[in-house]
Amino acid sequence: MTTSVATLARLRLAAQGILPTSTSPTPGPVDVVRSMTALQGQDFPGALWSIGLRSPGSSRTGIEAAFNRGELVRSCPLRGTLHVTVAEDLGWILSLTAERMAKGQATRHRQLEITTPDVDQVRVIALSLLEGSGGRVTRDELTAAFEQAGQSTKAQRGYHFLFLLCLEGTLVQGPINSEGNGNSQFYVSAREWIKNPRTLDRGGALAELALRYFRSHGPATVSDFQWWSKLTLADIRTGLDGAAGELETIECNGATYYLAPETAELTGGTVPGARSVLLLPGFDEYLLGYTDRSAALAPEHAPLTVPGNNGMFKATVVTGGKVAGTWRKAQTAAERERQRAGAVLPELFDGLTPNQDKALDKTAKAYARWLSN
Repeated sequence: MTTSVATLARLRLAAQGILPTSTSPTPGPVDVVRSMTALQGQDFPGALWSIGLRSPGSSRTGIEAAFNRGELVRSCPLRGTLHVTVAEDLGWILSLTAERMAKGQATRHRQLEITTPDVDQVRVIALSLLEGSGGRVTRDELTAAFEQAGQSTKAQRGYHFLFLLCLEGTLVQGPINSEGNGNSQFYVSAREWIKNPRTLDRGGALAELALRYFRSHGPATVSDFQWWSKLTLADIRTGLDGAAGELETIECNGATYYLAPETAELTGGTVPGARSVLLLPGFDEYLLGYTDRSAALAPEHAPLTVPGNNGMFKATVVTGGKVAGTWRKAQTAAERERQRAGAVLPELFDGLTPNQDKALDKTAKAYARWLSN
């Protein structure tokens, strides 16, 4: 089968569960994260909305409860960046990615003079602090304990200590810290917090990761998956071989894209989403999940979405699968007068049609309700 770039974008909306007509995942925050496998989570409030917009009828409070129950966690399983995963999935994903991420940071750790004995020391400190603090501690409490023991946390040493402790599976970010306005989490012991971790052999884990990526992000290319996972091409080939028979392929502009069979079936009729108007948070997987983002983001709009190409993605207004602008919360009285539903200040690249403008109002109201529940 062949398809157009515009259709490719809308198929991704459906596969990611963003459209109301999407067939998967079943509504529910844990189902959403399990389907997506890992959602970019460096901006925690944005990550909560990434889950919420894929889970019709959910509330921010309900999603936070899934973290407090230990069903969802946040760690660094991919690309050295924070992601949200289902708790039971974190270990087997790290089994594929942690070693390469650690090697990738080796030069930086030498610059920071972080040695194996240093990591051994902060591990003992962290676990001792957890034992004496009811099993949960804040980032500030951890870095203060490191400093007190003579381990400087300046110049990002503290960040890298925590990164390494998460990478090796000692720590994980779990329950919500209500004193941080719900925008941060406590660190907990991964072994104590994650009750039923899945264990997979390497071949099974590679097949699982490949299958789940292409089912949730497809249509996507091997290059997209390599960028997202940072696996070697040899590992990706092994994973795809293991997932053989469970994925379909389509062609677009001469490239081969893998996707779920149920997503491919949508090409047999009118692919949904042409009239959709969506409010996506910054760092959402709809943009971040691919190395080639041109299906959703026009080249001339990229500098407005990622200013200076600095890796900081703004929240986006997406119409019919294409990024049509950005949005944020109003900062001044004048801006608040232009804000939609008291929560969304759109900054559009071009104008919207009257129907799109009405749809934007409706979407803004849905977001405002989600925030307040």
